[in-house]
Amino acid sequence: MKIASEAFEITILGIIMEYLLILVYDKYDRQEYLKSGGKSNMNQKKQQVRNVIFLLFGSLIYGIGTHCFVMPANIAPGGAVGLALIVNYLSHLPVGILTILLNVPLLILAWFILSRRFVITTGISCIFCSLILDFAIAPRFPVYEGDRLMCSLFGGILVGIGMAFIFMSGSTTGGTDILGYILQKKKPHISIGKALLMVDGVILLLSIYVFENVEAGLFGLICLFAQTKVIDAIIYGNDIGSMVMIVTRYPDLITRGILEELERSATVLDAKGAYSGGNVKVLICSIRKNQFYKLKNIIYSVDPNAFIMVTETTEVFGEGFKEISGNGFIE
Repeated sequence: MKIASEAFEITILGIIMEYLLILVYDKYDRQEYLKSGGKSNMNQKKQQVRNVIFLLFGSLIYGIGTHCFVMPANIAPGGAVGLALIVNYLSHLPVGILTILLNVPLLILAWFILSRRFVITTGISCIFCSLILDFAIAPRFPVYEGDRLMCSLFGGILVGIGMAFIFMSGSTTGGTDILGYILQKKKPHISIGKALLMVDGVILLLSIYVFENVEAGLFGLICLFAQTKVIDAIIYGNDIGSMVMIVTRYPDLITRGILEELERSATVLDAKGAYSGGNVKVLICSIRKNQFYKLKNIIYSVDPNAFIMVTETTEVFGEGFKEISGNGFIE
C-alpha cells in the first residue's frame, strides 16, 4: 500500500506538470495552430506527452542521485543545487525549497533578458524537480554513507542521467544554466560552456570553504565531470566520429581507397591553393574513430604531401551512420 501511495503521489505531480506545460505550449503555439486552420496536431500532442514523461523520469533519477549520493558526501558539484546543498549544510533547510528560492531572482532577471517561454518552462521544471526531491525522494529513499569517491561517481552518473532526460524534455534545471545564457547574451564572445564553467568553479571553491576540506572541492569536481560525460553520452550518443578534410591533387585514388577499404564515401570539392595558385581538390569524409589510422595509411600511400584536417564530431547522421526519423527519435 505504501508503494502504491508513493506511485500515486508522483503520478499526480506528473499530471499537474503535464497540464501546466500543455497550457504553456498551447499559449505560445496558438498562432501556428490557427495558421493550420484549427486542425489538431497529433504529433505536437505526442511530443508534449513525451516531454512530460522525460521530465518525470529525469526528475526522479536526478532527485535520487542528489539525495542518496551527493548530499551525504558533503559535496557541491556546481549549479543551483550545489549552492542549495551548501546552504542546506549550514541551515538544514530542504534542498528542493532552497533550490526554488535561489532560482527566483535568476528567473526574474531572465524574464527581462531572455525569452518568457524559456523562463516559464524552466520555472515549472525547477519547481517540479524540487518538489520531487523534497516530498517524493527525501522522505522515502535511504542515503549511501560509504566512500565519498563512490558517492561522487554514482551521484554524478545519476544526476547526469536525470539532467539529460530533463534537457530532452525541452526544459532545464535552472540555476547556472540561466546565468550561462544571460552571460552569453550580454557577452556573445564568451561561450555558454565557459560561462557555466566559471560559475561552477566559484561554487566548487565556496564548497571547500564551507565544508572546511579541500576534498569537498575535488570530489565535487569528479562528480561534475561524471555528470557532464553522462549528459553528453545520452544526448549526443557514444557514436563519436571524425570529419576529415583532405586537400590533394589525387582525389580519385584516395576516394577509391575510402570506398573500397573503409566502405565509406566522400564529397569532392573544387579548390585553389592561395600560395601556389594551383587547382586542387578537397575531400570531405566522415569516419569512425577506429577507421582513422587506416585512412591515414590510404592517404599517405597515394599522396604523402596531402594536407589533412581532422575535426571530432559528437554525432553523425546519414547512410552508414545513424538515421533520424521525422519525429526526432534516432533509429
